[in-house]
Amino acid sequence: MTTLTGDRPEGETLMRVAHRLLECTRGRLILAARRALLTRLLTHPTATIDDVRVVVAVPPGFDPKLFGPVAGPLARAGIIRATGYARTGRAVGHARPVTVWELADRTAAVAWLATNPATGDTIAAEGGGQ
Repeated sequence: MTTLTGDRPEGETLMRVAHRLLECTRGRLILAARRALLTRLLTHPTATIDDVRVVVAVPPGFDPKLFGPVAGPLARAGIIRATGYARTGRAVGHARPVTVWELADRTAAVAWLATNPATGDTIAAEGGGQ
């Protein structure tokens, strides 16, 4: 198998590079989505990206793939963990599987939210702005 970095398969490496690019260009929306995911998980046992998309609207002209890097850093930090898969409820998703997440560390989730506050742009992205 071809690898670009260490033991990581090429596809995973390319995905992480793409996610870093999205972080640079769509950081405020990704922040809003991470906040929405953690906020949901603090009050519900599980969540999927569908739950986040209800709260964080994709502005016209933005590719919804921007939600790709939302959960990864939170999972790698041990704040959330995958528990399985569910079919997306969004018609445009054609019932494809989406990851089901649960909190792994409630204290860390609260701390993450406190150290990553919503900006004015984030609040608007979360549906709280005008």
